[in-house]
Amino acid sequence: MLDLTYDTPKPRVIAGETDDWEVVIGMEVHAQVASNAKLFSGASTRFGAEPNSNVAFVDAGMPGMLPVINEFCVAQAVRTGLGLKAAINLRSAFDRKNYFYPDLPQGYQISQLYHPIVGEGEVLVEMGDGTARIVRIERIHLEQDAGKSIHDMDPTMSFVDLNRTGVALMEIVSRPDIRGPEEAAAYVTKLRQIMRYLGTCDGNMQNGNLRADVNVSICRPGAYERYQETQDFGHLGTRCEIKNMNSLRFIQQAIEVEARRQIAIVEAGGKVVQETRLYDVERGETRSMRSKEEAHDYRYFPDPDLLPLELEQEWVDDIAAALPELPDAKKARFMEAFGLSDYDAGVLTADTANAAFFEEVVAASGNGKVSANWVINDLFGRLKKDDAGIEASPVSPAQLGGIIALIERGDISGKIAKDVFEIVYTEGGDPAEIVEARGMKQVTDTGAIEAAVDEIIAANAAQVEKARANPKLAGWFVGQVMKATGGKANPKAVNEIVSAKLGL
Repeated sequence: MLDLTYDTPKPRVIAGETDDWEVVIGMEVHAQVASNAKLFSGASTRFGAEPNSNVAFVDAGMPGMLPVINEFCVAQAVRTGLGLKAAINLRSAFDRKNYFYPDLPQGYQISQLYHPIVGEGEVLVEMGDGTARIVRIERIHLEQDAGKSIHDMDPTMSFVDLNRTGVALMEIVSRPDIRGPEEAAAYVTKLRQIMRYLGTCDGNMQNGNLRADVNVSICRPGAYERYQETQDFGHLGTRCEIKNMNSLRFIQQAIEVEARRQIAIVEAGGKVVQETRLYDVERGETRSMRSKEEAHDYRYFPDPDLLPLELEQEWVDDIAAALPELPDAKKARFMEAFGLSDYDAGVLTADTANAAFFEEVVAASGNGKVSANWVINDLFGRLKKDDAGIEASPVSPAQLGGIIALIERGDISGKIAKDVFEIVYTEGGDPAEIVEARGMKQVTDTGAIEAAVDEIIAANAAQVEKARANPKLAGWFVGQVMKATGGKANPKAVNEIVSAKLGL
């Protein structure tokens, strides 16, 4: 079981000039489907390709070109829905969202407004203070991405790159359940983690593969609870949408700035206007982009080129049966099976590669708790120093597990193990062979240890009397023996022999 308190974290309260206010946040996260081809064409989705090189005729809006649904993208959306404990709609349909923009050559976007592929679900969001809460998912729908307008290549002209046009997106729409900037970042982080485990989105925010539109409103204390009871949005303030956020840090900053802007308007006697805004990172402010459109402004209608999408339950069940172990379940298993703390298990399950590496180390070492300490403290610490990820680790799971196994068998001490780790990290090699070849094996011969203890006791009579008067000082003798044996003596044996010789 995860050691969490399932409760609503305290909402972010912002003090205005006259009153206290709370923040209410809903999010629309656009996650690029991990697929080699686009949603309605066979064009490549490879990032970094030459501009306008990943464009099929249907993406370019050529007359007479018809979209053909990519079954793999549909499966990825279903897989994501299942991972978020959401209802899968066996019948969904595509609609045309009409608007005109240079990077949308068809003049419309194919999306799903009325009949999305995935219904209501939920995400468990854990906060740093040990509390957790459920953020409800309203829906997930499939849609195609637009292209990209480029304005900084020429002072008089703009350019258009259509490589992203038609790339499959999953729009994950939450309820307004998020109560602060930190919780918003934690929510996006958890979504990204789940999708990476599922293999449905790589979550790369720098490349634009994960973006968020953040809806922010303010209300007086107690109003949100009344909304929860009645589901009446009238209890909440007018929301403004901040578009295309692709940084967790900027998401938090934008929410803070926008909330304070709305508070200032309301306290001055004005009214917040529902609109779409952009966050200006340089100025640290949000600015108006356009008045918020409603669904009728886009003149949605069913796409005449695409039949309703009908799924078979057996097909959905097969996808469900093949789902991997997800982060929450893996974290709970690590805590129960290996006795790990909530923090340690969280670090190890934050990424699929971390979790897989750790489990291979445990298989080689036989000790989960000790393995966790070595992976988190020694390996991750060393990799961070080199600015490298787990995939670039010069120490394999088998090698690290081998070092830990040598400690467990008593062949080397923890101190010697640090030296062995550094050798393996920088030079490579089999830990057991390194220990043997370099004479690093721990001294377990009690006769040899006893001789070293006798020699040190004989040479330090005054220190012996002090240790007998204060047993805590016996540690000095242990240190001297370890020093005399080059750190190779078995620490447990040294402690036992020192205590016996001093009569403690």
